[in-house]
Amino acid sequence: MFKSLEIFKASHAMATHAATRQAVVAENMANADTPKYQARDIAPFKEVYRSQEGNSAMRVTREGHTGGALEARSASPFESKLETSPNGNSVSLEEEMLKSVEVKRQHDRALAIYKHSLGVIRTSLGR
Repeated sequence: MFKSLEIFKASHAMATHAATRQAVVAENMANADTPKYQARDIAPFKEVYRSQEGNSAMRVTREGHTGGALEARSASPFESKLETSPNGNSVSLEEEMLKSVEVKRQHDRALAIYKHSLGVIRTSLGR
């Protein structure tokens, strides 16, 4: 019963997205001095969520109840359009550091949603 709660799927999808974006940001930072390297990024979670929300069909999880399914899926990195340095590299360490902080906040938010949801379930069970 608890495996199919949408709130847990949403928090898992958010945490997975944060991990994927952190990997892309780390790769950008590692290649900050590589000539002709183009910085990459992935779409923010809210855009992924909206696109998934609009394309997914409603499904019945039990009689008298409908809900949309939010699955964790990998986002495709794309080249970001930033200024390039004389050697052709488009990585800005300042921008990547800001993205890294944003990703940490997103991951912390996903964990907070998960923990709070577990607390609600525990309270409802009287534990």
